[in-house]
Amino acid sequence: MRLVGFGHVDVGWRSDDELIRAEGKVATSEDAARVDANPPLDQLMKLQQQPKDKVVKGESVVYWMRMEDMRLEDNTALAQASQKAQEMGVPLVWLFVLSPGDYKMHDRSPKRIDFMLRNLRYLRPRFDKLNIPLHIVSFDKRLSIPRRLVTEVFPSLGANHVFCNLEYEVDELRRDIATVKLGRENGVDVVAVHDRLVVPPGRILSKVGKPMSVFSPWQRQWAKIVDDEPDLLEISPDPKPNDAGVRQHEKLGKLFDASDIPDHLEGFEVEDAEQLKVSWPEGIDKARELLDRFLHTKPRKQLLKLVDPLLDGAEKDEKLSRVQQYGTGRNLVDGDNSSRLSPYLTSGVISARMVLREAKKMGKGGKLESGRDTGLGMWAQEVSCKVHFYNHIMCTWPRVSMGRPFLEKFADVQWQVSEPHLQAWKDGMTGYPIVDAAMRACKARGWMENRVRMVTASFLVKELMLDWRLGEKYFMESFVDGDLAANNGGWQWVASTGTDPQPYFRIFNMLSQSEKCDPNGDYIRYWVPELRNLKGKAIHDPHGKMPSAEFKKLGYPAPIVEHKFARERALFRYKNPGEKEPGSE
Repeated sequence: MRLVGFGHVDVGWRSDDELIRAEGKVATSEDAARVDANPPLDQLMKLQQQPKDKVVKGESVVYWMRMEDMRLEDNTALAQASQKAQEMGVPLVWLFVLSPGDYKMHDRSPKRIDFMLRNLRYLRPRFDKLNIPLHIVSFDKRLSIPRRLVTEVFPSLGANHVFCNLEYEVDELRRDIATVKLGRENGVDVVAVHDRLVVPPGRILSKVGKPMSVFSPWQRQWAKIVDDEPDLLEISPDPKPNDAGVRQHEKLGKLFDASDIPDHLEGFEVEDAEQLKVSWPEGIDKARELLDRFLHTKPRKQLLKLVDPLLDGAEKDEKLSRVQQYGTGRNLVDGDNSSRLSPYLTSGVISARMVLREAKKMGKGGKLESGRDTGLGMWAQEVSCKVHFYNHIMCTWPRVSMGRPFLEKFADVQWQVSEPHLQAWKDGMTGYPIVDAAMRACKARGWMENRVRMVTASFLVKELMLDWRLGEKYFMESFVDGDLAANNGGWQWVASTGTDPQPYFRIFNMLSQSEKCDPNGDYIRYWVPELRNLKGKAIHDPHGKMPSAEFKKLGYPAPIVEHKFARERALFRYKNPGEKEPGSE
């Protein structure tokens, strides 16, 4: 059996998980086990701890920005680079590397790339005010980046000291290992530091010193460390300005007038660029305003639509604010019940430290609440889960970023192959209104609320029995907040192949989920206009609740799968990995 549609051409893997190496998307279980045995993050940390030769001062210090730390404020590598430049009396240079080949290989969405470019344009004048020039380069072949940086870019800037924040995916860590090694061979000190995560990977261990893979005990330990070590939420200082004389520097002065930031990258054009600017305005100022509104204003129904999330008219209410109601609001999609900060956290436009510090100010006794008994605590848990937990999992068990299930015993689950079903899911034409509304919102906004991410993912995997990696790929290609660790962790949680699996209980009923997360059907009516005139429970189940002749007039598809049949099929295949239920094709 071939699974088609995974990767960037119609190739896939057979039912025995044999890798089709042309795309390199899914590692063999043996290769994945080898990487798990010697994780790339451990290799990089050990490499950086090794003694190094004294490095010549050079003419500049470089801060190498990544697409996960796109801010000037509270930026660990930028702060350290600035301090080094001040100590040495040389200018600081801001470097950004565009790599379309890398974005393509890692399924980056055009919306995410558009957001990245807009944030670069937002940052440029702010760095310019500090007399810090931008050097932007583009290397399509991602594997060439370490060599070209060390042998071409750093020498052109006269830079022997380079600072960057860590990215935790396997390929990115391997890139940094190669860059550090090549740098040492060529007299350049490349330093990669922890920044994205409040508690660095490797620090959260069980009582017997083992890494933890179940979220609840992991989160309790995370909360204890954050509570015991308040300095973990301390903010890094802003970079110091360069001397204005840098603008006349023979090498660096030209950068202030060069290095244009493109409007788009070839292959990542977006048709709805103007709408994206409205839906996801760039910059830390907007992120802070979104955070402030989430913490201090009430939810609004009209913001379920394709509108500016900072629309005028927000009503302040400390007791009924969105965060205070988050315990129930997190499961609703009929308004702006969530923070909508995920694109800003994923791209590092605002740091998790800054977000959690604001939450801490609202906690009882000035402490960071992170329990399930308050909306504020529930939200802090969500931040620790989405931003931190799955990155910790990926660093400890890197096979999850190599297309492998966290639990290898579910690698042989038998998936269906149906391009029509996959396309119906992508297009929001499954005949299940809540699924279709969410998938259409995904196309328009490049984003979904977390509850319907789980609902739509469960539908693909448990109802249609399609491989979770197909959905993981599509979400990455679609979302403005696409993040490998969180996306993979979420899909594996739904697919029951990840941490803390419960395959027999994690089969969502689409109708009950619809009634819970969109009680009045407002979300469905907006995103599925064919159903906008329906009343009552028919909005959730038009095919089941309406006379056949009336249903046909809607121009809306009948359900493409029957829930009872799909549930029994999924239960059998998870209980018997490698087998199909009797009588199946």
